[in-house]
Amino acid sequence: MANRPAPYTQADVTRAIKGVVVAGLKVREVIASADGVRVLIDPENKHTDVNDATWDEVLE
Repeated sequence: MANRPAPYTQADVTRAIKGVVVAGLKVREVIASADGVRVLIDPENKHTDVNDATWDEVLE
């Protein structure tokens, strides 16, 4: 059986998360599957200022 390429890369996940954060939304959950990467946003949509927060605080 031949090795297949990964359906997504770490760069895909990072790009998706950064896009949500730049849009001013808070990331609730990241789902990575064979279909690709999906980012679920926090329903409260509280703005997180990336400049004042560490990545651990942004991704909570």
